[in-house]
Amino acid sequence: MVATAATSAFYPVPSSSPDSGAKNTKVRGGSGNLGGIKSKSVSSGCLQVKTNAQAPTQVNGSSVKPVGGVRAGDDLPSSHPRTFINQLPDWSMLLAAITTIFLAAEKQWMMLDWKPRRPDMLMNPFDFGRIVQDGLVFTQNFSIRSYEIGADRTASIETLMNHLQETALNHVKTAGLLGDGFGSTPEMCKKNLIWVVTKMQIMVDRYPTWGDTVQVDTWVSASGKNGMRRDWLVYDCKTGDTLTRASSVWVMMNKETRKLSKIPEEVRSEIEPHFTDSSPVINDDRRLSKLDGDTADYVQRGLTPKWSDLDVNQHVNNVKYIGWILESAPPPILESHELSSITLEYRRECARDSVLQSLTAVTGTDVGTLATAGDVACNHLLRFENGAEIVRGRTEWRPKIGTNVRFLNTISADHGI
Repeated sequence: MVATAATSAFYPVPSSSPDSGAKNTKVRGGSGNLGGIKSKSVSSGCLQVKTNAQAPTQVNGSSVKPVGGVRAGDDLPSSHPRTFINQLPDWSMLLAAITTIFLAAEKQWMMLDWKPRRPDMLMNPFDFGRIVQDGLVFTQNFSIRSYEIGADRTASIETLMNHLQETALNHVKTAGLLGDGFGSTPEMCKKNLIWVVTKMQIMVDRYPTWGDTVQVDTWVSASGKNGMRRDWLVYDCKTGDTLTRASSVWVMMNKETRKLSKIPEEVRSEIEPHFTDSSPVINDDRRLSKLDGDTADYVQRGLTPKWSDLDVNQHVNNVKYIGWILESAPPPILESHELSSITLEYRRECARDSVLQSLTAVTGTDVGTLATAGDVACNHLLRFENGAEIVRGRTEWRPKIGTNVRFLNTISADHGI
């Protein structure tokens, strides 16, 4: 079509009759008059467009004669050859049409997936998740952002925890079970119930770095009579290696009374069809030690929740507790080691006006040799100032990979740090 229009612009269009007084005709049952442009029918099937100059008869009250002796409504003299050029009222209209067609074609061409993909482009980093494996497993991809990494260029434990929490909520939403609450089902919302985590275990084999794309798989199972277990596996989309394993236990709490609740039968009928019959990916039953001010090696006081630390259920997000626990971790460990596993037992909530203390005790290693020690373990406690326990924890640390240490030394030398 474009080629035909362009060719007709430079060659005369055949006319069925030399008579310039051909009668006006209608196009598809309607008048061909569009803004002063009238269409003429031609026996050859071509459509000729002629100008119908409607010169104003008066301007500011004075009569005006047609220019060049051509009266309004007269056809062009028959002595002029009928070409596509002199029959168009405005040449720019054709140029605009051709330009629009070529731009649209170019856009479609650029959208074609003809470029070869690199290995790190095989997975969609903006995948919002889907349910797989007979509707029991939810999977979602994440791209590690620059603001999610630390000084050693790897994702932080808080970043991984946020990814786990995001997939859990998206799983509930995709399954059609999301009510008005934070992960609550419609029946839970009717009964003013919410989920709260009682135990979280995470084991990190390797931390992803900036630009990596990870795949997070999650599923749920029953835990006792009134609990639910949720497990996660995190993979490197480029290599397929397992990066992180996590397991958690959740129970129900009344949102108003803040007391634990049994699972009502109406709620059980909603969630049980989505349960899998599987073992936890982490099954560490070791008891967590109790700390106090005398047995702790490091104590951080004066920690207070902020408004931004609360979630939509008006309690502190469980990811925030990890940050508070690590506030009292020994600086030599943070500088020379990376967190390989963490176990948390949540015992109480803390309100927005609470004041907390974070306690840490190093086990099996002299505090003075932490920088050069191998694997290190620590016990943690987050409590109120009056001594009431909020979270107990245990962390295990391994020496950082040598390449990360050399990178930090290089950066320090280049910047004179």
